[in-house]
Amino acid sequence: MLFIDIFMTKILQLKIRLNGIRPPIWRRFLVEDSITFEELHEIIQNVMGWENYHMYEFKLYGLRISEPDEELGFEVVDSKEVKLSEFLKAEKQMFYYIYDFGDRWEHTITVEKILEKDNSKKYPVCIAGKRACPPEDCGGVYGYEEFLEAIKDPKHEEHESMLEWIGGEFDPEEFNLEEVNKLLLWMVRK
Repeated sequence: MLFIDIFMTKILQLKIRLNGIRPPIWRRFLVEDSITFEELHEIIQNVMGWENYHMYEFKLYGLRISEPDEELGFEVVDSKEVKLSEFLKAEKQMFYYIYDFGDRWEHTITVEKILEKDNSKKYPVCIAGKRACPPEDCGGVYGYEEFLEAIKDPKHEEHESMLEWIGGEFDPEEFNLEEVNKLLLWMVRK
């Protein structure tokens, strides 16, 4: 029985937090450990609310896991070739996800729990989260702070242009769990 259990798919309860922003922006979600880091990247794009316009990398154990690209200027482990189960084996384990090398959105991911797979449930699934993801291409942490300042203050010189740029409105406190899970379900069906 133990031999069989070693090869069974486990469920990882992950918490991802966007670094450098207060109050925190975070999500808690469940994934199968049999997926690749490329698939985890796609899941993160959906749970966080990013739009997958930019390059990314995971950092753990001194390795950089990403899509190979000569423009990077450094070697990476191919994210399509590496499964989570090869590296994520313990609760409280932490690793990093960087999205958009220009804005440099750094995230900390923690393995909160390792669970047995419930075959009656669909994975991935987001189970909690707080606050809206910053808009793409807003300039990183400092650009996001400036963006929020501008849209909150009607007297700010960039108030109108920022609202126009974002499409009329942006609520930094909004997080819609149901919408996130619809995106994840659609992603699985592709």
